[in-house]
Amino acid sequence: MLDTKYRIGFMGTPEFAVASLQALINDGRYEIKIVITQPDKPVGRSKELIPSPVKKTALSADLNILTPVKIKGNTELFEQLKVLNLDVIIVVAYGKILPQELLDIPKKGIVNVHGSILPKYRGASPIAAAILNGDAKTGVTIMQLELSMDTGPIIGFSEVINMEADDTTASLSKKLSQIGADALIKYLSDYLEEKITPQLQDETQATMVKLINKQDGLINWQEEAKLIERKIRAYHPWPSTFTKFDNKLLKILRAEFLTETGAVGRVWQTADGYPAVFANNGSLKLLQVQLEGKKSTSGADFLKGYPSLLSGLI
Repeated sequence: MLDTKYRIGFMGTPEFAVASLQALINDGRYEIKIVITQPDKPVGRSKELIPSPVKKTALSADLNILTPVKIKGNTELFEQLKVLNLDVIIVVAYGKILPQELLDIPKKGIVNVHGSILPKYRGASPIAAAILNGDAKTGVTIMQLELSMDTGPIIGFSEVINMEADDTTASLSKKLSQIGADALIKYLSDYLEEKITPQLQDETQATMVKLINKQDGLINWQEEAKLIERKIRAYHPWPSTFTKFDNKLLKILRAEFLTETGAVGRVWQTADGYPAVFANNGSLKLLQVQLEGKKSTSGADFLKGYPSLLSGLI
């Protein structure tokens, strides 16, 4: 162990990255020289600029912060980082691909906290992918970052956790955020002291996941009912899942798989007063919905206010 603290840079943006940043702040072996996060984003009708969760955490810890608009070709940023003489940069869901010029700056490279058990689910949405595919277990990988997407050598894995039947991307992200932070602290010092030899990934087992976009949330009732139910959980909170009703978007916030079958897309009423929609090989009971421009409500209450939902297809 070195007598002086390791000089750390941290790059991250969403809530998923906060636990790792806080763990490094709390650990006396590391001195966080800089935190890099995405610029403040306009939110709501007022377009008020809101800092990222990582920026809020860094501000509360009185850390130095940079919010560059771009990374690629940003020579000013690269020079700022070189002056800091960093041992390593930790990246947790920063939100942009990092160029080789940045990867080469820290003495020990860049260490990434990735939300899957690599080489499974390389890419930008591994947590949603685990839900979409109906996985029973998941975890986090601590890895060296390379120029290509999530292909770097593996430093170590977190504990493996069981996925719950009602897990959403939001709830699962919260769990993985914490076990990822625990794994980062477990392996980082040994990695920096070269007590760990990172292991190459098995390319024969590698799978890629795509970046999720808004249109992925549009429900196709011709799909398997069980898959639609998983999509509703995987796309919560973003982009959410939605269908059309009365020429407006109707978000499906929570749903339950039912075995009843019928004409695909037709709405029917359950014995306890909830709307349900026939899909392929089953139905979806709409537990919580939100009509465009309205507040979210239970499916039963929505049906009381909009009985015409039962009059046709959606």
